[in-house]
Amino acid sequence: MTRDYFPLAPRYRLDDESPWLQGIDPSRRYWIDVNSSPAHRVSVEGLVVADFDDFKQTILGFRSLVRGEKMQVERICNALTIHCLGENCYAIEGEVAGAPVWHLFDRESLESLLMTAHPDWQCAPKDVDLGRRMLMRSWESAIAA
Repeated sequence: MTRDYFPLAPRYRLDDESPWLQGIDPSRRYWIDVNSSPAHRVSVEGLVVADFDDFKQTILGFRSLVRGEKMQVERICNALTIHCLGENCYAIEGEVAGAPVWHLFDRESLESLLMTAHPDWQCAPKDVDLGRRMLMRSWESAIAA
């Protein structure tokens, strides 16, 4: 295992001075600059629901998490796992430069991100391009060797 690169995911807050949230694409992926560095921009799977009842149940489930519990939210291709680490500290599993990380959020920040799953939410026009970039990258990847 190489120790040349050691990414740390900071605790993201809505009132951070350093910009970390670059946008939320139409498929509810959260585009985050790790350590506020555009060189380490990642997309974190977000919450997607079928209807308002699913939305309500998921938000209530999130609000009821206590320290040590985790919540698995299934998506079409993968899942979003939220860990409650403490009274005001939550983590979403992710990967940065091939290394597993936990992106840490306070309650207000993570709940704000989850609210974008509301059926009436629409992404900002500038954020549509974030999803397009991910799609373009997937077309450049080989499926089988």
